[in-house]
Amino acid sequence: MHYFAYGSNMSSQRLRARVPSAQHLGVYALARHRLRFHKRGADGSAKCDAEATGADGDTVIGVLFDIAESDRPGLDRVEGLGIGYEAATVSVRSVDGLETTAYTYRATDTADGLAPFCWYLHHVLVGAREAGLPHDYIAAIELVNCVRDEDTLRDARERGVYTPVGGVP
Repeated sequence: MHYFAYGSNMSSQRLRARVPSAQHLGVYALARHRLRFHKRGADGSAKCDAEATGADGDTVIGVLFDIAESDRPGLDRVEGLGIGYEAATVSVRSVDGLETTAYTYRATDTADGLAPFCWYLHHVLVGAREAGLPHDYIAAIELVNCVRDEDTLRDARERGVYTPVGGVP
């Protein structure tokens, strides 16, 4: 099945740790949506949302993955399906104009004024750079204010996804 990732799951290392079958298919865009960091996470920080706006100029750029249907329940669990996110089927388009439908998540529990933890923003940026998203889109994500996670073990665990054996994140 096709899965459209627009937040921390754009990082193939992070996604494959959650969904081993994930195969990168390319950069795709979701029209009439905008990227927001306003989904309330279970940890109290902000997570990404592809907010539907209906405006022609708004676009969320992300990564399309092919995942095994058998991996969907695990992805639903870690994404918090039914607890802050709902499943959605969306139409996305590649830079070459190929249109397809994909499974994704939309936030149902949002709040203004939240900030993501810096480790979460790091996941988003790693994925955006890895996928080759447009420079101006990445630059806009880089401007998102993040906050330090006081849970240093969680911070280290999240950043550790990118740590080479014996290395430092």
